[in-house]
Order: sequence, then C-alpha cells, then structure tokens
Amino acid sequence: MGAKERRQYIENLLINSETPKKGQDIAEKLHVTRQVIVKDIAILRAQGLNIIATPEGYLMPKVEEKNICKILPLSHNREDIGDELECIVKYGGIVKDVIVEHPLYGEIKAMLMIKTLYDIQSFVKKVKEYNAKPLLALTRGIHLHTIEVDEEENMNKIIKELKDKGYLIEEY
Repeated sequence: MGAKERRQYIENLLINSETPKKGQDIAEKLHVTRQVIVKDIAILRAQGLNIIATPEGYLMPKVEEKNICKILPLSHNREDIGDELECIVKYGGIVKDVIVEHPLYGEIKAMLMIKTLYDIQSFVKKVKEYNAKPLLALTRGIHLHTIEVDEEENMNKIIKELKDKGYLIEEY
C-alpha cells in the first residue's frame, strides 16, 4: 500500500469511527511504524481535515449544526476535576477541550473529548498514574472548557450546577 492509499485508509477509518483510534493500532494494522502514521496525520491535517489527537487516540469530530457550543470560564483545584467533569457529562455535555492562558506562551489548548463517565474515570486515573499536573495547575485553577450539548436546556443545567458548586467564575 502506497502513502496515498494509506492516508485514504486513515481518513476513511476516522470518518467512520465512533471512537478514537490510537496511532500505534493503525500502524500495526497497516504494517508501518507509528511515526509514519503521525506523519500521515500531519499531511491529512494540512490538507484541511479536522483530525484531533486526544489521550485516547485520533478522531474526526462529527459536525452537527444543531449542537450548541459555549466556552465556560472555570476555577477549582486538582481534586475537583472529576466532579467538575461529571457536572457536564451527566447532562449530555461533551468537554471538547481545556484552555489556559500562560504568561509566556499565551493560550494553551488540549483536546479532551470527554463524553462519558468512563472517559472521566480514565482521565482522572491517568492524572494520578502519571502524577501529571493538569493545565489548571499553571493558572491557579483558572481554565476554560469548550462544552458542546444538543439542547440549550442542557447547557443551562450544566451552567447552573457549575455555578452552584462554585466552579463557574462568577462574572460569567
């Protein structure tokens, strides 16, 4: 399989997949190295495909025009990450990313694509396993999440619960 065919395969795989695909798994299936897949993904992105890398693998988000997205300003400590994410997911929200404003680098954005309680558990487990500092550690807890929901009512429920728990920055 040549490079062009391989990239077409990757594009089709991601378009038709409901779950993220790990670069290593794609590489093994295509009998190439993971680095070849990383290069292919970069080329596909340069060609205009919206491929994002999440901790669970690559995916192409399905665009639904009816969905509502808002960027919410939040603040809490590391111990409240799971609770904050549950406030969003339980009303059908998708936590697309986390964004912080760094004094040297400006905006730092990491794709999350957290949709389920399992996603939350996996994320919190990885934070603990890797003893990783979440991005909110850079900004004393202040961060943004892009939240996507299917109905305005669900967004309102998410905002209310985040506000009631003190996670939503009051000026919002």
